[in-house]
Amino acid sequence: MENRQTPRQTLRKTLRARRRSLSPQQQVQAAEKLLQQLKRQPVFLRSQHIAFYLPNDGEIDPRPLIREAWRRGKHCYLPVLAPGKDNRLWFVRHTPTTPLVKNRFGIPEPRALFRNRFVVRQLDVVFLPLVGFDRQGGRMGMGGGFYDRSFAFKQSAATHKPYLVGLAHHCQQVEQLQLAHWDIPLSAVATDREIIVADQNRTGRDFFTV
Repeated sequence: MENRQTPRQTLRKTLRARRRSLSPQQQVQAAEKLLQQLKRQPVFLRSQHIAFYLPNDGEIDPRPLIREAWRRGKHCYLPVLAPGKDNRLWFVRHTPTTPLVKNRFGIPEPRALFRNRFVVRQLDVVFLPLVGFDRQGGRMGMGGGFYDRSFAFKQSAATHKPYLVGLAHHCQQVEQLQLAHWDIPLSAVATDREIIVADQNRTGRDFFTV
């Protein structure tokens, strides 16, 4: 029997191919433009505990922004696959000398122990990767649900922290994503061209200048 892809799976495949098609030079230029977009934003300047990611599969590269955060004395964290089978993330301190090991997806991460993970709710902002996005704050991930499960509390919590800011290439934008009830909306999306503040998070606009 033929195994047909769903429209969501087809879109994910298309967008992943789109970002992987960017040349190394285009990736470097996009990372530098992303840095210039974010390094003057209040959401970056005012935050002291910031989570990032290391790029994989053509994702836009936040490492120049990480180096800027270190330069400013900020505490940086990386996601780590939590033990167990519930597809959740821990966040562990990342410094210029932190040893990294590859997880089961081949992505470098700090070696995590329960005692050295940082409390997720105490993060100021999380810069997270995505496959696709729309201008309403919708996010399409890789399909594992790691970020959605890790930040599910934001669906009912009366707090804006941590701000969830998706990072992406401009070419990953779509008109509108069909979201499931468990999908966590973003506070904003930052690309190599612009910063888009999501409509449903107007109360956090003072953290962004657009």
